[in-house]
Amino acid sequence: MKKIPFSSRRHFLVQGAAALGFPIIVPRSVFGSAGRPAPSERITVGCIGWGTIAGDWTPSFLNNEKCQVVSVADPMKEYGHYGYDGKETGGREAGRKIIDEHYSKAANKPTKGCAAYADFREMMDKEDLDAVQVSTPDHWHAYMAVYTARKGKHIYGQKPLALNVAEGRLISDEVAKAGVTWQTGSQQRSDIYFRMACELVRNGRLGKLNRVRVGLPGGHSNWNGMANQTEVAPVPADFDYEMWLGPAERIDYRPALLPLNWRHNFAFSGGMITDFGAHHIDIAQWGIGTENTGPIELKNVSGTLDLKSLYNTATAFRFDCLYENGVIMQVASPDHQLMPEVEATIKTSAGKKPFDHVGVLFEGDAGKWIYVNRGKIMASDPAILREKITDTEIHLYESKDHTDNFLSCIYSGKPTSTPAEISHRSITIAHLANIALRTGSSGLKWNPQTETIEGNEAASALLSKPWRKPWTL
Repeated sequence: MKKIPFSSRRHFLVQGAAALGFPIIVPRSVFGSAGRPAPSERITVGCIGWGTIAGDWTPSFLNNEKCQVVSVADPMKEYGHYGYDGKETGGREAGRKIIDEHYSKAANKPTKGCAAYADFREMMDKEDLDAVQVSTPDHWHAYMAVYTARKGKHIYGQKPLALNVAEGRLISDEVAKAGVTWQTGSQQRSDIYFRMACELVRNGRLGKLNRVRVGLPGGHSNWNGMANQTEVAPVPADFDYEMWLGPAERIDYRPALLPLNWRHNFAFSGGMITDFGAHHIDIAQWGIGTENTGPIELKNVSGTLDLKSLYNTATAFRFDCLYENGVIMQVASPDHQLMPEVEATIKTSAGKKPFDHVGVLFEGDAGKWIYVNRGKIMASDPAILREKITDTEIHLYESKDHTDNFLSCIYSGKPTSTPAEISHRSITIAHLANIALRTGSSGLKWNPQTETIEGNEAASALLSKPWRKPWTL
């Protein structure tokens, strides 16, 4: 971090805090130890990328008194069709307006303190930032992580961690080397139900854990409403498409790709397997206790995908993961009806409500199980959920607010609830499944220590991917 005299940005933040009605934070020193802001300092945050996810998650930064969002960078100036309903507006000007409107409302007077940039590098050079929120498509995650970590900035990086296994390893290593705070946007780690389920499993409330079933969404969602516009088209005005592509392979602009539907193209993302696998496979790893390793084999891999289509990621899939401790993790899209026991229980106890396949089912001895998804936790016997975790048992990392956990760890220097290494290990499993599907492999032998695939050269070649020139670091 740069040592900025109090008379510059720090003075601005003190005045701005007063104007916005926040507590006036008077610095005891310009910076704390080890390149971290002092506890009396507000953390300045820049947003890299302003689309669906940034629109959803930046309010958690705007409403936190530990920080102030001061800038946004996006190669698109302003454009519609964003959001999961395709009805929101994205781009740097949309982000700037939202940020300024928020602080203006808090101050009860017009405030124009947010700067907008087309190029994130210009923002990094001109703004005195402590941290960044990276909300770009997946193909940018590794480049952004390395670039900002080497500048000493703390990073909230949206999931999935990286586009491939090699990039995930790069992120974890570079973040550790730089000594910056990292939080992956896997917010389920800050949800009480997911932590509760994993603590009960880790403390033997199901007896010996035998199997974990993970349900993920399938299909190709048409979030932007333009999935039928697959022909090459003129690039919209005020959009630097070359910057958007960045290190990814060049694919001519098509409305069907942008916004958000890029998740279905393998040049930019891994489809639903990585999109939601980053959440639920991560929870499965947490419950199994394999956060810093992974399975030794993927078996029974099958799926449906069209490699020649613009949307060339899997729409349906199934794969099994074998761990060294004997636990089996089965992952599948809804068409496989992975959890009939839970579905039957829901129909019996709550009427015939639709069963949400997307979740995690932990299975132990004597038919005992715990099922958890967003907003729901269930067990084969409700008494299991009432059992207390004693002081001498395993207590998993407790975070009640994912953004606040990140900001607090910037001050303290302690690990966040979802460090890069943990996210790398979880998303690696999703990457391996995609590799198997794309190479027509029914299984892969995986060495989690060396992070290598054994005996399959075609699959091994997909563990990494070169960046398009001139994007190098």
